[in-house]
Amino acid sequence: MLTRSLARADHPPLDAVLRLAREVALLPADRADVPPRALLVGGMVRDALLDRETSDADVEVYGVPAARLEPLLESAFPDRVNTVGRSFGIFRIHLAHGIDLDVSLPRTESKVASGHRGFEVRGDPFLPFAEAARRRDFTVNALAADPLSGALHDAHGGHRDLLARELRAVDDRTFADDPLRVWRAVQLAARLRFTVAPHTTALMRAMVARGDLAELSRERLTDELRKLLGDAEAPSVGLAVARETGALAASFPEIEALAGTPQDPEWHPEGDVYTHTAMVVDAAAAIVRSGRWELDDAERLHVVLAALVHDLGKPATTARAVKNGRERIVSPRHEAEGEAPARAVLLRLTFGDDAERAALAVVRHHLAPGSLYYALLRGEMDERAYGNAVRKVLKRLHPVRWPVLLAACEADWRGRAIDGVAAGPYDPGERFAAAVAAGGFDLEPVKPLVQGRDVLELGVGAGPEVGRLIREVEEARDRGEISGREEALALLRRLARA
Repeated sequence: MLTRSLARADHPPLDAVLRLAREVALLPADRADVPPRALLVGGMVRDALLDRETSDADVEVYGVPAARLEPLLESAFPDRVNTVGRSFGIFRIHLAHGIDLDVSLPRTESKVASGHRGFEVRGDPFLPFAEAARRRDFTVNALAADPLSGALHDAHGGHRDLLARELRAVDDRTFADDPLRVWRAVQLAARLRFTVAPHTTALMRAMVARGDLAELSRERLTDELRKLLGDAEAPSVGLAVARETGALAASFPEIEALAGTPQDPEWHPEGDVYTHTAMVVDAAAAIVRSGRWELDDAERLHVVLAALVHDLGKPATTARAVKNGRERIVSPRHEAEGEAPARAVLLRLTFGDDAERAALAVVRHHLAPGSLYYALLRGEMDERAYGNAVRKVLKRLHPVRWPVLLAACEADWRGRAIDGVAAGPYDPGERFAAAVAAGGFDLEPVKPLVQGRDVLELGVGAGPEVGRLIREVEEARDRGEISGREEALALLRRLARA
């Protein structure tokens, strides 16, 4: 059944899986009713059936006690077996850099305390497959396959749900044992473009209402958010699940507050700020995949994360005001006011300092490329002043790279229901990038035009006066009064003589 799908799976551990399966099949049986066999389980089986690239491999070995399994693994994969989990019947085989194969006995997991460590795990090589699969979260993840024959093992209707593209809990009781499964449903729904079965949605809603999500550690929640924002083509699909179950309000009330916050229909005909944010996140996911801004892997995640939090200042600042004789919906200073709620969201996660720095920089400056571009078009600044304003933005962004800002701003631009913006050129970003290239700002955007030695050569003694003169020159540069080094040196000479 599954042989052709597995053969198409371009996955480095597959050879190791086949080797292990052959070695296990050659072992004598301890019990006639449970012959030794190694089954592929979980995500690799699901993804192979969906013709998706797969990134993990897990094997459950039946009919082989741990005392016999461990030496078999050591023999087949010498010096590559991590035995830290042997007390639970779990082993990890290191195959290559960043590539591991997880091998375990069938097991049960019983909730005995709060938190993700509060489980009693019992490995049992003779456990029936249906019981071993019951600890899984969703039926589509409870599938198994024999790597030698390709035969599919499905005790809980996972193949049916796979064809229906639906996430359904395997067992209500075991599902509710782990509150992380609510957020796992969020990211899986988005990554696979699946719906969640109504009964499972109701189960998740009850878990949230009970306060179960309070048990989640920052690290575990971050892992699921990383998959949602980094792997899904349309993260908004998962966000919709999070809203429907109450998980978004429970974990991130600052994001939930965007729903119902109105926007001016002329600029945002799509609706409220939440609707706009969902569109921006999807646009960001598409932009980082396009490779347009030459971002590295970390920066791609930073852009989508920034898109999620970029407008968190709007609920506190949105009001109605009369402008040019018309009532408009405005959100003055929402970018400055958005820093505190964005920081609050990021503090509940563990994406790291670089991610936080990038997201907050986007929150603060996401209006800059557009406002500078339109000021230039209206003749409110000339090319020199525009270039200097771009340089100042880069200076404030540092050490965040400007392509991160432009990618997030492009997503903000495209995340609106206005004809042409979804596919047309992003003119503010193109003009901004051209100014960076023309001014050489990408090389040293924050390096002062004059250095300490320039000041000392004018006879100024070492001390605080040196720093003061450099700052005065830089302030003049920021005001657009000077631009190049020659103008800076001339100003420095005048200041030193004053």
